[in-house]
Amino acid sequence: MQTIAFARGVPAPEMLPIEDLRVASQRAFEQDPVKLLSYGTGAGWDPLRARLAAQHEVDVARVVVTTGSLEGFALLAQVIARRAAAEGRIARVIVEQPTYDRPLLILRRLGIEVVPVPLDPDGIDVAAFAEACAAGADLAYLIPTFQNPSGATLDVTRRAAVIDVAKRSGVLLLEDDPYGVLHFDEPAPQGLFAGRGDAPVAFSGSFSKTIAPGVRVGWLVLPQDLALEVATLANDTYISASFLGQATVDAYLEAGAFQGNVDRARSMLAERCSLIVDAFARHLPEATFTAPRGGYFIWVRMPDGLDATDVLSRATGLGVSFVAGSSFGADCGDYARLAFSSPPVDQIDEGVARLAAACESRAAVR
Repeated sequence: MQTIAFARGVPAPEMLPIEDLRVASQRAFEQDPVKLLSYGTGAGWDPLRARLAAQHEVDVARVVVTTGSLEGFALLAQVIARRAAAEGRIARVIVEQPTYDRPLLILRRLGIEVVPVPLDPDGIDVAAFAEACAAGADLAYLIPTFQNPSGATLDVTRRAAVIDVAKRSGVLLLEDDPYGVLHFDEPAPQGLFAGRGDAPVAFSGSFSKTIAPGVRVGWLVLPQDLALEVATLANDTYISASFLGQATVDAYLEAGAFQGNVDRARSMLAERCSLIVDAFARHLPEATFTAPRGGYFIWVRMPDGLDATDVLSRATGLGVSFVAGSSFGADCGDYARLAFSSPPVDQIDEGVARLAAACESRAAVR
């Protein structure tokens, strides 16, 4: 039985701009092959850094291009942990609950204290966020737009309030925004970083969801001293990233291909989202969720209080995969994250039908 995979948030094969990337990689080789194949610095491919700096209207010294945004987060977390250790304390990082599981793993591996703040469909609880910031933190890591795993988007009023909290507390706020341009209908609200030069806000971006995950290109926009430390740590760890992916992305952006591919991806993702929402209405109406307005994921509460990990064990045997909510934070055991981005369109309904069968089986056992 072929597995219908809702587990990983990756673009479907037909979303990948294969021909445009082939042309871009060839152009990158033609422009500067020696530099492309040589060591560089931990800060990344200079032309792409300059392009991103112009996009964000910041000095290029604030931009670090990394091997995917997760590597950038890992480097930043190490710097934060080192700074705290030099002061004789343990670093504290505020996160949404639920939040992306990989940063949680990184923070815990580094011994950083994780401070979870509740999240609802309109974003982070501002009062609880303010309380957490007032208690002191080295960083607040937020995914305010089409959040992973919940799909939630921080509303306009709360965005202003979160910025105000960051200003008053001085806690550096890292906006992770891999999905922001992938809206289905109305564009997302303005990002936390955009136009907020007077607030302690940093930015993390990725081309994994909008171009291709295999190019492995992400970036950070940080305060200049922090950017230098992150770039130095990158240089000390691996000298420099592979410049082939970074230069290919730069050539791809220079060719003007990005927006067209984003528009195409938005249309495909919107279709898939509509299909999975309809499939839940047919096969598992007892499950509850808020239909996302963009991005890759739907966050579903299992019916009748079923434990999603138990359901997953049965679902695997029925040929469907997802990620149980316990991976994304405490008190999420009855939730499941399903990525509707990658399964073939004609398999989405069947995948949810199999999930429903797994829920029925678990309910019968209980």
